[in-house]
Amino acid sequence: MAGGLKEVRERIGSVQNTMQITSAMKMVSAAKLRRAQDAITRIRPYAEKIQAIITNVSSTLNSSEGVFSQERKIQTALVVVITSNRGLCGAFNNNSIKIANSVILEHKSNGSNVVVLPLGKKASEILKRNGHTFAEGFGDTSLSIFDNLNFESASEIAQQIMDGFISKKWDSVQIAYSQFRNAAVQIPTTECFLPILDSKTEPKEAAGSSNDYIFEPNLEEIIENILPNALKTQLYKALLDSNAAEHGARMTAMHSATENAGDLLQELKISYNKARQASITTEILEIVAGSEALGG
Repeated sequence: MAGGLKEVRERIGSVQNTMQITSAMKMVSAAKLRRAQDAITRIRPYAEKIQAIITNVSSTLNSSEGVFSQERKIQTALVVVITSNRGLCGAFNNNSIKIANSVILEHKSNGSNVVVLPLGKKASEILKRNGHTFAEGFGDTSLSIFDNLNFESASEIAQQIMDGFISKKWDSVQIAYSQFRNAAVQIPTTECFLPILDSKTEPKEAAGSSNDYIFEPNLEEIIENILPNALKTQLYKALLDSNAAEHGARMTAMHSATENAGDLLQELKISYNKARQASITTEILEIVAGSEALGG
């Protein structure tokens, strides 16, 4: 019985240590989430508005005009997959990989070659294990993007993607990531990055807006100058979305883990008390029996 009590005590100590770790991770994720949420909240209205305006204005262009609006037969597609660098965030990474795999399968079913660009170490590990072909020329920049997430590093990657599209290394670019809604809700999302006038893309303002713009010097030149910055902002927004979603998912997962550890700790304490009471009762019975034997 003493051995059983010792084992239960060790399990109680182990669960208490785990509970302290998960509770600390929850608080750290909550602090990081506040900063990440503020960042995505500030940029999201601007990014969505500029994307809507660009899509609306670009819809007046012929698809053969402009280097970023050329629709061509998709021989090679680039899928940008955004995940986190670390785990312990529930199903966050798996959900992003699942939505990316659906895009990859769709392109392959249409006879297109697919290369992937992982942004985040978890994406790299999982996609490499699944045997996917990686885009060349990005180096370690894509894997370390979340070590120092800022607009400059996102712009560098976006520029390389745009250069690859212009040089026809790939004919289509899509982004797969988890969009942040709140700490408990992350929505797996895919966005068309290039071409800007993809046939599946509908102008967000077309239905409710009939603005007639006057352009100086001309529409094509303005579009070609604005588009690179708009695309860089789109990728940066996706990275910020994924970053906030990661911390929200980790905070929720650590909260659940802490509660589960608390429930398990309570059960172990009850089990320990029952075993201890049984041990004490047995010892009392043995003493009484020995006393009676001596008295007899």
